[in-house]
Amino acid sequence: MAERRSGAEHGLSRLSEWADAHLGLLRGLSAGMAVAGVLVLARSLRVTTKFTRALDIPKEFVEKNVKLRGKLHHITEEGLEVEHIPISVPFLTSFQRKWQSKGLLRVRLAGVELAPSGMAWLQRELKPNQMIWFQLLGREDMALECLVLVNKGRFLSVCINEEILRQGLGRTVHIEGLHHESHLYWKLHKRLLRAEFKALKKRKGIWKAESYSERIQDRISSNKFVQTLKRFASWLRSSV
Repeated sequence: MAERRSGAEHGLSRLSEWADAHLGLLRGLSAGMAVAGVLVLARSLRVTTKFTRALDIPKEFVEKNVKLRGKLHHITEEGLEVEHIPISVPFLTSFQRKWQSKGLLRVRLAGVELAPSGMAWLQRELKPNQMIWFQLLGREDMALECLVLVNKGRFLSVCINEEILRQGLGRTVHIEGLHHESHLYWKLHKRLLRAEFKALKKRKGIWKAESYSERIQDRISSNKFVQTLKRFASWLRSSV
């Protein structure tokens, strides 16, 4: 027992000597760990911050096409009015509640020009207080250009931008905020064009084929003789 105790005491003594010799290194490691902890905390606070204006969102979030979560409030001609719902972190909850403010983000469907029927479709499909995801693609005129995603079941999500075009309720336009030469621009643009082509092929929505009577009426109204008769009738009415 005495030999074992002396061996243990010797080991503790050697450990104490090593700690004294490397005290500066240990302090440096502690300081480094503290700095790292502060950086992690700062990043966490940034991720869990509630954004109430488009300009409040960090530039790198837009450049990295970060996906954010939000609650839908209104659908207007200028876009979707969405309340940003930040990520909840248990030990930062008190900070989040203290810093969160009120305000809605204006989210536009990137790469899509809505038809009037598209607006009506959105109002039917999306409900107030519905949770959505919006992936940042650009920021312009105090609004965010985004891909809007809605969960359909546990494992399925639908891109509203593509679905609008797939139903023939809008047209593909330039994706604001992305450079024409970027890989992401052409990847997304091809996706949107592919969705629009499906509607065109099936004659859905704005691409719906005119009826036979509508085509006959258009041909009659565009006939030069008919147009001349209309001008003559108009002249007679004005003369009388």
